[in-house]
Amino acid sequence: MEPRAPKHQRERRVEAFREEIDVILEGELGDPRIGLASVTEVVLAPGGKMLRVFVRADGDEDGAERTLAGLNAAKGFIRHQLADRMGLRQAPELVFVIDRSEQYASRIDELLGRTRRKKKKT
Repeated sequence: MEPRAPKHQRERRVEAFREEIDVILEGELGDPRIGLASVTEVVLAPGGKMLRVFVRADGDEDGAERTLAGLNAAKGFIRHQLADRMGLRQAPELVFVIDRSEQYASRIDELLGRTRRKKKKT
């Protein structure tokens, strides 16, 4: 079990990464491929060298893929901005992932609703 202080410090750092990346996505990227995107979750690797960024992109599947391509193209700029803003010598490597949890949740709700209706009919 990890001691309380380092665990709390790690949580604060992860939250700071999430907030900073969200601010950068909101207004500092001029790539037209990046539509309305927001950071839903950030996971820092145990060694602190990699940061997995889950992004919710509004629009259809095609728009989400374009957003992901734009984010990957801007990865260097985002890392540089993170290092400057957070006073880091080197920002962690960024891996962007489209967050599909809302789609999965709605699909599960739909399937559960179908099974409930089938049970009521029988």
